[in-house]
Amino acid sequence: MRSKVTAEIKPLAGKGIVVTRARQQAARFARLLEEAGAQVLEFPTIRIEPPESWEPLDLAIRELGAFHWVIFTSVNGVEMFRGRLEASGKGLGALSGTRIAAIGPATAEALLEWGLKPEVIPGEYRAEALVDQLRAEIRPGDRILIPRAAEARDLLVRGLAELGAQVTEVPSYRTHPVRDGADRLRQALRSGSVHAITFTSSSTVRNFAELFSPGEREELLRGVVIASIGPITAQTGAEYGLTTRVMPRDYTIPALARALIDHFREERS
Repeated sequence: MRSKVTAEIKPLAGKGIVVTRARQQAARFARLLEEAGAQVLEFPTIRIEPPESWEPLDLAIRELGAFHWVIFTSVNGVEMFRGRLEASGKGLGALSGTRIAAIGPATAEALLEWGLKPEVIPGEYRAEALVDQLRAEIRPGDRILIPRAAEARDLLVRGLAELGAQVTEVPSYRTHPVRDGADRLRQALRSGSVHAITFTSSSTVRNFAELFSPGEREELLRGVVIASIGPITAQTGAEYGLTTRVMPRDYTIPALARALIDHFREERS
């Protein structure tokens, strides 16, 4: 009887929430939502894969000592770079003397777990803010390495180049669309058991939206809360007619979970 009462007072009790993150990244987010009482439906719309070729990253690793900065823009970028560095027989010593920047706290946490402390983390976790933060640090001619997704936005590269930096951008991973389980998701949406869909990157939005025709999206998502991790993701959603109703102030997974909790708690009251 006690467990039943506890479940009923949890802020997300009875709420079905879809998590579209890559399967290997979804566990933490799903756990946060389930602890708040949600019924989580994991529906990964992307899969993290190696780049088409490791050659550009391997070449950059061989020349690592020539770079003044290495900038990481995602946890995936950290993990793939780390794995490739270790596969080459090098360790953290290869980065001694190289300055490190991270786009946000999750990326910084992944670096700290590896033993690297980033010097620069912007207050707002997006490329524009990172460029602004580095403006006082970058000198003309500085060589900067950015290992990141093959399909990432080029705003960061352009912004750093405008500061006079020589930027080397190398693909360290790519995201691949996942379409398995679309019928299961369609059925859940039609049944009314889904109350919110969460998006944590533009690629999760894009791959989700392209599973359905515009008319079907409108029908299936009527009354469903769209939750986006930040403004870039929300903007991609808007391009597909998906209006974000929940977005945290901090563009992190824990903050997105808290924003959903706050939204449905407010709705209940």
